[in-house]
Amino acid sequence: MSRKNIRRQAVPLRRPDTWEVAAAHVTDKYSGYPSNGLTPVRLAEILQEADAGDVLRQMELFEEMEEKDPHLFSQLQTRKNAVTGLDFEVIPFSDEPRDKEIAAFVKEQIDSMEGFEDMANDLLDAIGKGFAVSEILWGYEEGRVVVSQVKSRHQKRFFWDSLDDSFKVRTQAHSEGLLLPANKFIIHKYKARSGHTSRAGILRVVAWMYLFKNYDLKDWVSFAEVYGLPLRLGKYAPGASEADKLALMQALVQIGADAAGIIPDGTTIDFITTEKTSSAGLYERLARYCDEQTSKAILGQTLTSDSGGGSYAQSKTHNDVRHDLTVADCKALASTLRRDLIRPLCLFNFGEDKRIPKIQFDCEEGEDLEQTANILDVLIGKVGLRIPTSYIYKKFSIPEPEAGEEIAAPFSAAGTLPFKREPLPQAIALKAGNVPDAQARIDHLADTAVKRGAGCFQKAFAPILKIVENAESLEELRALMEDSRTVAGLYKAMDVSQVEELLQKVLLYANLEGRALEDGPH
Repeated sequence: MSRKNIRRQAVPLRRPDTWEVAAAHVTDKYSGYPSNGLTPVRLAEILQEADAGDVLRQMELFEEMEEKDPHLFSQLQTRKNAVTGLDFEVIPFSDEPRDKEIAAFVKEQIDSMEGFEDMANDLLDAIGKGFAVSEILWGYEEGRVVVSQVKSRHQKRFFWDSLDDSFKVRTQAHSEGLLLPANKFIIHKYKARSGHTSRAGILRVVAWMYLFKNYDLKDWVSFAEVYGLPLRLGKYAPGASEADKLALMQALVQIGADAAGIIPDGTTIDFITTEKTSSAGLYERLARYCDEQTSKAILGQTLTSDSGGGSYAQSKTHNDVRHDLTVADCKALASTLRRDLIRPLCLFNFGEDKRIPKIQFDCEEGEDLEQTANILDVLIGKVGLRIPTSYIYKKFSIPEPEAGEEIAAPFSAAGTLPFKREPLPQAIALKAGNVPDAQARIDHLADTAVKRGAGCFQKAFAPILKIVENAESLEELRALMEDSRTVAGLYKAMDVSQVEELLQKVLLYANLEGRALEDGPH
């Protein structure tokens, strides 16, 4: 890409802000831990604060929910990894040379960024929390504006002003809030449902399931602590001293913790077991129910995320729903990157803010390549459909061979024979319903190929014929053929490409003849 073309502008280019606006605070890593002792009343208060624009406690709660609930964490990671694990390409605005030049520059910048996948993962945090913000640190390299670094900023630093609903960030210099400068931040928003961004995150939807599961687990642990071991009942004789009673109590505790203990003479210990299997099952069912509702909210299904039963057809249907969410996530992230990252790059380096290239993730669902190959075989071999080889290369993600590059020789190659098939007297028409002589048809095909391809053979063996014609005797010819340099020169001079192509097409035609015989008359 020409550096002169990049800098060619009729108007002065805009310059980026290179200062760091929302520098990370030491206090960013600390949290108020609003989930400690969380109750329905406190949860409602936190959500109401977010409705008013102050999302600090809501974001701290969402962060704790991911840390404390392994199932919730795994589902969110699955949703994010479905996007970050995909390949992508930068597509020009049009096929014009300048648009291609801009797209190539953008692709070069994205490829040179360290941790692009990490940046995408940070932005996809908006799936759970409603929005995610990263700050772009601009720099210069060889006269060009480049992305030096992209830093993620914690959501609790941002809020909506209650007066005009403007989006602001708290900084050390602006504790009351600062409007975000243009072309400086990547703001990715996720709309799980209609409404204000502060209420759009998926974690807002599952917050109540988290609360109910949290209560359930606390009671389940208490239940396991009480009923996991048999009740130890100590009995002391009438008139026992306080020392005897204390010794008996210590013995009960030791037996529970160490499975050993001593008791005073004249006292007894009884072990009373209880069966509470129905209660234990109730706790587990409630926890699983909460997990299933969380999976539905995040992945759109439960069969591929939980160990419950379900048919293969049901699982496949649920995977399709999950794929729809992945496509939506890819499109939303691509739109954000085009608006907040690619557009400023084009603006600062080209002065262009309209004809912006776009980024596209390869989120198409994987096909059965073997089935696709069989379909192409039928369409080409039997139907005779003309299919561009470029389509086949792209379909199977196979790079097209470059000029002079060594290629793998196929058994047969699709195409049309360079000759017309001559009538075959020995063959019996298929329409008559009889079985033709297959060997005779193949022999006739080979003879026809030799006749029609005489020029190919003559060109290929021309160097050998020349040596034979110039040799004065058989001894001289034998000496020449035994000379390694002469043989090496012959191999180099012989052009057998047309002969190889002819043989490949003959093999293909013979293959089709055989298939036609196997299928019977039509």
